[in-house]
Order: sequence, then C-alpha cells, then structure tokens
Amino acid sequence: MPFWQTFVTTFLLVFLAELGDKTQLSVLLLAAQDRPVWGVFLGASVALIMTSLIAVLIGSTLARYIPTAYIQKGAGAAFIVIGVLLLWGRF
Repeated sequence: MPFWQTFVTTFLLVFLAELGDKTQLSVLLLAAQDRPVWGVFLGASVALIMTSLIAVLIGSTLARYIPTAYIQKGAGAAFIVIGVLLLWGRF
C-alpha cells in the first residue's frame, strides 16, 4: 500500500476512534480547568504520539513472529473483553 494511502487510512481510523473517548474527555476537562491551553494540547499530543510509537514498534515486532490474522483476532478478543468489563463496571 502506498505511503499516502496508509497515512490517510491510519489518520481517519485513529481520528474517528478517538472522538469522544476517555482520553478526549480528559483533555477537555483539563482545558476547562483554566489551565494553559497550549500546555494541555502539547502534553496530550506528545502522549498520543508516544503511545502510537509504542504500538507501532510492538505491532511490527509481533508481525515478524505471529501471523497477522492471529494478531487481529487477539486485538478483537481484547476489545470484547474490555467492552464486557466496561459494561459490568469492572474497568
């Protein structure tokens, strides 16, 4: 897949996934507490960049040893478990 197609696909997926999640709500609350807006923005941005870097490094390393289909199934199972825990108020 060409670089720009990968970039746009990744951007859209992450952008849509992050809308309204707990990270965005946390940043919204920090900004609403009369904190320096640029400090909140830069802190949240660097945190998202670092967590994304960790995910990319782990994902690319796992892909060398584990078939992608298994990684996708594992991620799907993790989402289901987290969803059930959230519904039960355990997460």
